[in-house]
Amino acid sequence: MTSLPDAVPSAVPSLVDPPLAPAWIARAVETALDEDLGAAPGRDVTTQATVDPSDTGVADLVARAEGVVAGLVVVTETLRQVAQRFGLAEPEVTFSARDGDAVVRGQVLATLSGPTQVLLTAERTLLNLASRASGVATATRAWADALAGTGAQVLDTRKTTPGLRALEKYAVRAGGGTNKRMGLHDVAMVKDNHVVAAGSVRAAIEAVRSRFPDVLIQVEADTAEQADEALDAGADFLLLDNMPTPVLEAIVAAVRAREATVGRIELEATGNLTLDRAREVAQTGVDYLSVGALTHSAPILDLALDLRS
Repeated sequence: MTSLPDAVPSAVPSLVDPPLAPAWIARAVETALDEDLGAAPGRDVTTQATVDPSDTGVADLVARAEGVVAGLVVVTETLRQVAQRFGLAEPEVTFSARDGDAVVRGQVLATLSGPTQVLLTAERTLLNLASRASGVATATRAWADALAGTGAQVLDTRKTTPGLRALEKYAVRAGGGTNKRMGLHDVAMVKDNHVVAAGSVRAAIEAVRSRFPDVLIQVEADTAEQADEALDAGADFLLLDNMPTPVLEAIVAAVRAREATVGRIELEATGNLTLDRAREVAQTGVDYLSVGALTHSAPILDLALDLRS
């Protein structure tokens, strides 16, 4: 569906492909730590006042609810950066779950051992990132399960948290979903405002083909007439927006009938989608259902870091 950032396999066991780029993880963690500690090296006034730098401890990363875990890939990098800022040893981590795993309440996901100052200072940053990612993965799994066996896949959108798109789209993959596009740079999406600006669907498509001949062109269609116009103009992919099921069925059938002459066209349903309606929409024959709520409305999965006494 889209191009993805360059990445190398993570040191953390994972079911997710492709993994998050280590350079992205490092930048995200650094930004999050700067928010919490102040400009590097920063400080944790409570922990540094109450815990001796020589103290060591063991803490368990625990799921407080059932769901799908994602974002464990940030744990070791967060610990590494905190240890570096404080001039202390980096804690050791033993993982007992992988990104993409279904987990239950009370399950230990990882055990961390090392300087207590590092464990306590890193706690909120690693929990914020992993809880957010796990919430997205959990929401996505519900949609993936609802679509199982239909041949349709659930897609994410660009409705992501600023600065966390790579993590949230990674979490969608962890939950069994598919990434649509990473941004404005890798796929052209011709929407109503572009049509107004260009003068017509055909003009918009031709302008993109002329300027960026290597990109896939998607076109948003609200009606059967708009879908026909987009196909006549050479669209590769149709986004069928806010359509009742009977209308969607008719358009899908018409597009499939044209594929013998125009080639394979990918079809996406979007707008006014709910889990209760997911299978009904998928059974119209669309390839994808795109759901902005995967990233813009998913609640976190409650995770905790419990220091052993």
